[in-house]
Amino acid sequence: MDIESPEKLIELLDRHTYLADEGLATAAFLALRMGRPLFLEGEAGVGKTELAKTLASLLKAPLIRLQCYEGLDAAQALYDWDFARQLLHLKAAEAAGITDVSRLEGEIYDRRFLIARPLLKAIETQPSVLLVDEIDRADDEFEAFLLEVLSDFTISIPELGTIKAVKPPVVVVTSNRTREVHDALKRRCLYHWLEHPSFDREVAILLRRLPECTETLAVQVARAAERLRQAGLVKPPGVAETLDWTEALLTLGAKELDPGLAAATLGAALKYREDVAHVLGNGLLGHG
Repeated sequence: MDIESPEKLIELLDRHTYLADEGLATAAFLALRMGRPLFLEGEAGVGKTELAKTLASLLKAPLIRLQCYEGLDAAQALYDWDFARQLLHLKAAEAAGITDVSRLEGEIYDRRFLIARPLLKAIETQPSVLLVDEIDRADDEFEAFLLEVLSDFTISIPELGTIKAVKPPVVVVTSNRTREVHDALKRRCLYHWLEHPSFDREVAILLRRLPECTETLAVQVARAAERLRQAGLVKPPGVAETLDWTEALLTLGAKELDPGLAAATLGAALKYREDVAHVLGNGLLGHG
């Protein structure tokens, strides 16, 4: 798909119910045009992962997600051999009386016995969107390995040879900044920090994503979310939580936000007991 400008990308994202501001759209547009990974940093729930999903949708490309976690290693991200199927193949060959060791060794390391993990799958899939989610949760060693892969999109498999992407995937790397990601990886990418949306943008997001929501309710929930983000909470609500909160209210038939209903549904917006206690104890829900 030929996207000729950041403004056009804003329009296309909007059609897929993702409301991007000019800064984010420009960063994403440049990443697409320049073939560079897009590194998105910001608090949880501000729309980093959702952008990758939306890009995959508008580009009509599969989204391949690598969820990072402590202890993730190269094998879990690249490929693995299907040992169970290899063993079955050897037993079948033995039953058929095949004893040629060289032949059997060549057969069990055939591509059909290779399990492609996210990085290999993204390199082999044309086109694709690779989402490396929450890179800050992975170890330094994996971060260094990822930098190497993103440099040339080439993977070497000793038994099969080198696999190189015909066309590199669109790459979105996200971080919640639970730790600092090394500068080397950031330099490889185009960087953008995602803030919580402005009040007006959040109202627009609620109305766009939840058509049954009244404007009154959207305004009141956005105003309440704004207050909660300024309250020094352990985990202030992001857009994802604001949407969940509004959906919970709509499920209960709410047309507007009153303190009682807000308190009853607060678990949709806040995920820490200390935060809930602080909000309720200090009357931070107000009157919408």
